[in-house]
Amino acid sequence: MAPRSSNPGGASRVRRRALLGTAVLVVLVALAGLAAYLTRDSRNSSKAPASQSSSASPSSPTASPSSSPPPSGHHNALPVPPTTHDPIAFGKAAAAALWYYDTRAYSQPELLAALHGWLTRETKYADTASVDAVVPSPVLWKEMAAGGQFATGTVNEGHFPDSFNRALQEDPGTITQAYVYAVTVSGKQSIAWTGSPAGGAENRVTTLAVQCRPSQPCALAGVLPAVAP
Repeated sequence: MAPRSSNPGGASRVRRRALLGTAVLVVLVALAGLAAYLTRDSRNSSKAPASQSSSASPSSPTASPSSSPPPSGHHNALPVPPTTHDPIAFGKAAAAALWYYDTRAYSQPELLAALHGWLTRETKYADTASVDAVVPSPVLWKEMAAGGQFATGTVNEGHFPDSFNRALQEDPGTITQAYVYAVTVSGKQSIAWTGSPAGGAENRVTTLAVQCRPSQPCALAGVLPAVAP
């Protein structure tokens, strides 16, 4: 018998993840014309946007911090979402939170619960599975915790993808349907462990779906499966 047969909820979980992911992608396609990008050759999706100039709208912040402290202000605390109506500022904070963890200070379920607090309460647009996918599995977390592993995220730049800006220029009113923005963030993730506080660092680039309705602060909708430059 296959190992996964012991988990009767597995199939429904996969279906739910697909539906949630599709909901976010449909919104982004409608708002930003990202469908064409997501079906491009993998060579294009692997290009890091860090070398490109920001394509953010004039209302977006032009300055990006060279480093990002833990989202909640001190090293071993769980990440707490900022209160902002700026999708790029929120996207940068969310990326740092997704690249950050500390197995010495809390459990994997506690980190998942904290990250779920970043998600929009509009379940139609909240792709919880895409956020869960970036967190180490319980088995891997246990192995990492044995060595006291932790990571910090450093954000270098955040911007609206070119396709998103073009779509907004062509049809500015479309954004008012769900107020979901695509935000691409680049930076680094530094990983260390007990006895080796100066571990390695790797480049990170991700595109997030961020919902920012005028009447409420921004919230995370999900993590796209491919990077949009």
